[in-house]
This record gives sequence, structure tokens and C-alpha cells, in this order.
Amino acid sequence: MNKVAFQLLFIILFINSKFSAQYLPKNISQQDQKKAQQWVDKTYNSLSQDEKLGQLFIVALYTNKDENHINQVRNIVTNDKIGGLILMQDDAAREINLVNEFQQKSKIPLMIGMDAEWGLYQRIATAHKFPWAMTLGAIQDKNLIYQMAAKIAEDCKRMGINWDFAPVVDVNTNPSNPIIGNRSFGSEVFNVTQSALSYSNGLQDNNILAAIKHFPGHGDTNTDSHLDLPVVSHTLDRLNSIELAPFKALMNKGIGGVMVAHLYVPSLESGKGIPASISKNIITGLLKEQFGYKGLIITDALNMGAVANKYKAGELDALAFKAGNDIMLFSQGVSEGKKLIQKAIENGEISQSRVEESVKKILLTKYYLGLNQYTPKNPENVNNDINNDSHKTLVQHLYANALTLIKDEKKLLPLNCKNTCYYIPLEEAPYQTFADQLNLNSTVVIKKASEINTIPANSTVIVGLHKDNSTAYKPYKISAESKKVLSDLAKNQNVILNIFGSAYALKDIDLSKVSTVLVSYENNDDSMTATANAINGKTKISGRLPVLVNDQLKPGMGITLESPQFSKSSEFTTSQY
Repeated sequence: MNKVAFQLLFIILFINSKFSAQYLPKNISQQDQKKAQQWVDKTYNSLSQDEKLGQLFIVALYTNKDENHINQVRNIVTNDKIGGLILMQDDAAREINLVNEFQQKSKIPLMIGMDAEWGLYQRIATAHKFPWAMTLGAIQDKNLIYQMAAKIAEDCKRMGINWDFAPVVDVNTNPSNPIIGNRSFGSEVFNVTQSALSYSNGLQDNNILAAIKHFPGHGDTNTDSHLDLPVVSHTLDRLNSIELAPFKALMNKGIGGVMVAHLYVPSLESGKGIPASISKNIITGLLKEQFGYKGLIITDALNMGAVANKYKAGELDALAFKAGNDIMLFSQGVSEGKKLIQKAIENGEISQSRVEESVKKILLTKYYLGLNQYTPKNPENVNNDINNDSHKTLVQHLYANALTLIKDEKKLLPLNCKNTCYYIPLEEAPYQTFADQLNLNSTVVIKKASEINTIPANSTVIVGLHKDNSTAYKPYKISAESKKVLSDLAKNQNVILNIFGSAYALKDIDLSKVSTVLVSYENNDDSMTATANAINGKTKISGRLPVLVNDQLKPGMGITLESPQFSKSSEFTTSQY
């Protein structure tokens, strides 16, 4: 179904129903729409008020916690009749078994979500890790992001997950942002928007719901909202041109969910210190009425310090619903929250039609996700299914396409080691995979930083800055010791500087005497293998900087380097999956 037909279909559904879902699967007929609406109406009318209110809540399920936690979730599912779960760490097979059990216990099928921005690996260590958004932002062929999201959707289906709380559409304009950073596609609105649309379509075309986040924009904060309430103090003009711009651009693209952040934005909310996640001005006034968004609106996790430290559990849920959210995520007080919402209805603070609006949107989305006919998942071999050669091939191709060549003044690439080349690994993270892959096609001798004086003058020396990427939040700054080694080498050697970490690592490095600079964005086996292949001339280099690093290194910078070994026969295709 083309875009025009898709939009017409949405308009038809909205006209025929007072309460509609933003998300629609492809190739849905008018007869299917009618069946969906009949199921929603029949289901809604069969629910007690307590069951209706239960649909508004999603709680967290951890499999790395004790049986007491599992039983608490089991009781909430059974007694509070909640609408869904968010799967956290860490055992895939056990999560499948528990989801099967809980689905069987639920009168209305549960919607199962996960933060899977870089795939299931974000929560399940046995899954295969996909690149962070910042890495994807360097890729010029956005169809590759679509292919990645389609693969993530396949993994989600394997686990019984219906909703990936991704992608992040925050425009990361603050290099010191402690919580977004690598999770953003970059510092340019257009690139963020196009990348996010490809990601969202890759999920939803494969029947996994997307959720763009964190509305109204978390990209220029220096506080971690998991710990405290960040303040975004920009003017309305600035917010409209940067922070809000990707959300506005994506409002009519059929994306099923928007997640609202715990941020205080004075230009949008006059009440002092009121977080966006409980602001009626921001959620109802801006997102729903001004932007016209019709999809599911969900809070960011309600256990985060930005709000959990200031409001009581239950009270926070009621405030979030009053503000216009449809779903309260990671609720810490379902039972109390339901009581307070019902009390607000009885007091005339919330109308029953407001409950009907949210619950019917939730039910309609569940129907379109196929949850009206839930089929249990089989846990057998799940770890292999979510981490195999098909993942590895795709991921290495993504890293290869992200590689960004900033400069190559002496034409040192592809690597030519007629005489011996040298490799100096610096910083704190593993590097052996890179060294091994380089030596498959070249003769590269590893030297320690203390041994650089033993390298003959005018040699080709690769300097690898290998940063710890064990989480997306590790510091990117380069040590003074590493900078000195680089400076000393650049005086009389032909240096290829390779950043296995954030492009922001280049922020305060003097590159004036460094011939060649290559950014790999991440330090892991897949990125190191892809980089070694590119340096050895096996693959093309075509990435572009996704962020403003400094006055010399700006978004869009990058040199295309064709591969001598690249041919049409070696092109990557989706048929490999």
C-alpha cells in the first residue's frame, strides 16, 4: 500500500470511529476495519470500570530478580487486570514462558513492550547488538535503517513483543548530554527525522508498534532524567525549529506511539517545575490539539527519579492520565492510581469519555497487532534465533556504511603495507579483533604506546582510540596521555587515526598534522571487523558526520572512498535474510 492510500485509509477509519488508532497495518480492507471496530466496541462494553482502568497501565517484568518480584507481577496481572508489560533484563526463554502464562491469565491480551532501540540486546545479553542511533545517523542509505528495524521486528515477534519503545527522535545538540548522546541520530533535524521514519516504518511494516520519544525533546539537557528533572529553557522559536521539529514532521506518518519525557520546559508549561509527562498544556494542548496526534501517548517510565522523587506512586499515574497520556509506563502504583483516577471521574475532574477514548485506542491498536488471537511463543532455541549469522551479516554491513572518513590527505587508504605497517591501540577497551582482522590482508605490527620510538620514521601507523562501549552512556573523552602519543607520532609518521567511539571524541583533538581520520562510532567485534575490511579496501566508505563536533567538524562532513574490491556482485541485499 502506498503512502497516499495509507493516509486515506487512516482518514476513513477516523471518520467512521470517534476513537481511532494512529497505527494501521498494510493492506487492510474496509471490511477488516469494520471487524476491528466491532471487536473494540464489543470488548469495551464487556469490561467493568475496574478492567477499563486497568488497560491504562504497563508494569515492568524482570527475570533477573527473585520469585517475589515475579509473584508481584503475577498478582498485578491477575488482580489489577493491567493492559501490558515492559520486559526488562534478562532471560529470553523465561520471559517467553512468563508472557505465555500472563497472556493466558488476562481477559484482554496484554501489549508487551521493550526498550529495544539497538535491538533486544538492550535488555537481553544473549541477543545480537545492533548499532546505536548515532552510528545509524552516519549512514546515508536510510533503507539500511529500515532493514535493521525489520530485523528487530522479527526478533520482537519471536519473543512475543508487540511494541518497541523506539526510535529516539531527540536532536542531540549538547555533546555533554548524559542520557541521550549515542541514542540520538544526530544534531540535524532532517537527518534525525528521516532516520527515525525509516526505523519506524521498518518496525510497523512488520507489525511491531513504534514509539517516537522523548516528547517534547530531550536532546539539549545536561541532567539525567533517571536521576533528576532536567530543564529545557529554550525559547518557543528555538523549540519549534529544533526540539519539536522531528515530532511535528512525523505526526502524520502513521507512527503508533509517542513517549512523553520527564522534562520541565518553561516555554511550554507555565506551572513551575511541572514535568512534560504530567503537563496538560504539553500533552493535550500541544501534542493532541495543536499537533493533532491521534496515536497512543505513553509516559516515560514512572519510576525515574525526575518524577518518582517528587510524587507518590499512584498520584503520579493519576496526574499523568489527567494530563492526556493514554498509558502509564512502569507504574509503581497501579491499584492506587486506578482509585485516584476513578475518584477524579466521580468528582468531575476527568470525564468517562476520556477513559473511553484511551481504552478504545489501546484496544484498537491491540487488535491491529493481532492480539485478539494470541498464539503462545515457543522458548526453545530462542537465543539462537535472536543471535545468528543473519544478524551478524546485517550488523557488519550497517557499521561499514556508517564509517566516516574525515580526511585522507596522504591517500593512506586503502591500506598499502608494502613495507610493514604499525598499529598502536590506545584508551581502555578491547582491540584484538581489529588487529586480527587487519592482519588477514596486511602485515601490521602491534606496538605499545611506550614503544613508538622504535617505529622507523615515515612509516604508516594506525592509531586506534578504543573507547569502552559496554553501555551507550560511557564517557567519550580521550585521555591526555593518548593525545600526547598521537601528537608525537604525527611529527614524523604517516598517521591513520581511527576513533572506535563517539565522534564527539574528536572535539578537542588537534588533527592538523594527522593525515587520515576515520570514525567507526563504536568499539565491538562487528564494528572492528567492518572497519578492518574498509581499511583493507574490501568495502566502500561513505558515512557522514551526524553531529556538530566543533567549528572544524560539522554535520555532513565525510569523504566517499570507493573500494577497489567492491563490485555489483558483492552488494548487500535484503534477500540475504
